[in-house]
Amino acid sequence: MSLGTLGVIFAPLWMLWGSPISVGELLASALGLGMVACNMVVNPLAWPLAIASSALYTLLFLDSRLYGEASLQLLFIAMALWGWAQWRRGRGLAGNPALRVHALGRRGRLWVLGLTLAAWPLLGLLLSQVTDSDVPYLDALPTVGSITGTLLLGRKLIENWPVWIAVNLISIGLFAVKGLWLTVALYAVFAVLAMLGWRAWRAILAAQLAAPPRAG
Repeated sequence: MSLGTLGVIFAPLWMLWGSPISVGELLASALGLGMVACNMVVNPLAWPLAIASSALYTLLFLDSRLYGEASLQLLFIAMALWGWAQWRRGRGLAGNPALRVHALGRRGRLWVLGLTLAAWPLLGLLLSQVTDSDVPYLDALPTVGSITGTLLLGRKLIENWPVWIAVNLISIGLFAVKGLWLTVALYAVFAVLAMLGWRAWRAILAAQLAAPPRAG
């Protein structure tokens, strides 16, 4: 894609609440919403949508000279490729080779929470040292949470949804601090969808547990 094409895609169409809106940003947002909708019904199409959305955000951040954010989107693309492979060929627990919606035990939840909280200040410190961010720790928390949520989602663990709810709510505060009001509205929608996704996956899990075991 040429620089001229990028300029057209990310040229501001209009201003909304003081923020410029471009075709590229609108398309990336629409792909992100489609991704969440597919995740809610455990449709693997969610992963290519995630890849496409992150690719657009990579170009958007490069166009805005936000190189750290662009690098993060590349990480999300790599994780989406992994998640897609897990949903297509991943194996589940012993005795249930197919990867299905399932839950962590109490110990697993504590490990996930502990590792996420431990990584948060480390990333915040890194951002404070190597970037000019004025909110490094606030920025680091949803970033670490997004990595945790993607890993859980890739393994079809139902705990990914409360993680995404927390990530979206924290992100609303982050983007409000930055005055990115369209993004605030988008993440509010993501938070509601994550709540609905959690409810949908709980129903799927309950149906699986109630189903009689298959004959071997």
